[in-house]
Amino acid sequence: MSEVSFGKTVSLKQAAQLILTNPNQRFLLRGEPGIGKSSILEFLAAETGYDTAYIDVPNLDLGDVAMPVVNKEKRVTEYYPNSRFKLHLGKPVIVMFDEITKGSPPVVNMVHPMFEKVNPRLGDVPVPLGSLVFMTGNLTTDGVGDTLKAHTLNRIVALHVRKPSAEEWIEWAIAHDIDPVVVAWVSRFPHVMASYTDAGQTDNPYIFNPKRPSVSYVSPRSLATASDLVKSREHNDRDAVLAGLAGTIGEAGARDLAAFVEFSDQLPAWETIITKPEDANVPTAPGACAVSVFGAISRVDKATITPFMKYLSRFSAEWQAVFAINIAKNPQKQAIAFSSKAFADWVAKNQDLL
Repeated sequence: MSEVSFGKTVSLKQAAQLILTNPNQRFLLRGEPGIGKSSILEFLAAETGYDTAYIDVPNLDLGDVAMPVVNKEKRVTEYYPNSRFKLHLGKPVIVMFDEITKGSPPVVNMVHPMFEKVNPRLGDVPVPLGSLVFMTGNLTTDGVGDTLKAHTLNRIVALHVRKPSAEEWIEWAIAHDIDPVVVAWVSRFPHVMASYTDAGQTDNPYIFNPKRPSVSYVSPRSLATASDLVKSREHNDRDAVLAGLAGTIGEAGARDLAAFVEFSDQLPAWETIITKPEDANVPTAPGACAVSVFGAISRVDKATITPFMKYLSRFSAEWQAVFAINIAKNPQKQAIAFSSKAFADWVAKNQDLL
């Protein structure tokens, strides 16, 4: 099946909102590898409070979907769905068929009735009213073997989900405990979040590109793994960390991110910044400034925001604005900022920067 594009893509948030507001429709979210399509399941669960059923379609055989069971009293066989679908609970559930475009045809045929708009079911077991059912897969142009038959595609809404921008990913990363060094790196080099489908990215050495296959590349998924490696660097030597990063985000990304790790290790201790904000060393290199600012967003609390704002005032206006804008976007930290007199005073004085 060829890829037809009308130049229309949606963000992960837009795709999730479409699923939430159209519970009777079945959406197929297609996008390049590692961009966070599967994370929509977590978002939908938080929004609805429903149980979730993650169905890893490529790893299913027919017996993993349902089994016929003999009813000796009635002298018939009955269809018993696997408990992984959670249909037996009799209440709304969120079912995500992950990588359905790589599933075996018999398995896809078996779950096909769940894609119907009217009377969706698995065999003869109905899908509880109000349930959300959606699918994920890669783009045909990704070259990783994704196909669905025409009669299936005619029953669903296929969406091209774009890769999140650097700004969108940073907002998510700060809220999900991604190491500040990794966040700072993406902030300084936003092209690591570009897509091979974007114009002018043919020579981008960091990203997934089916025309230039590589084992490792930068994606939201691999950045989360890189964050774990960076966090554990105190327990591993530099060469081991660098090798791990190369095997996660590629050699080009590993070399550049390692430089940001060195920036972080040369910055003043947090305790020094908070106890001596007027004396603590202020970095001058852009990379070091980025690490310092994004690290502060993840660490600042009600007790430390006032001294940190005093320390921040010694940075250039650009970095002060970066801190203010990103902490205001963070659901976990914005209340701390908005309740701080020091932060309010900074905003009143620097409205032209925002």
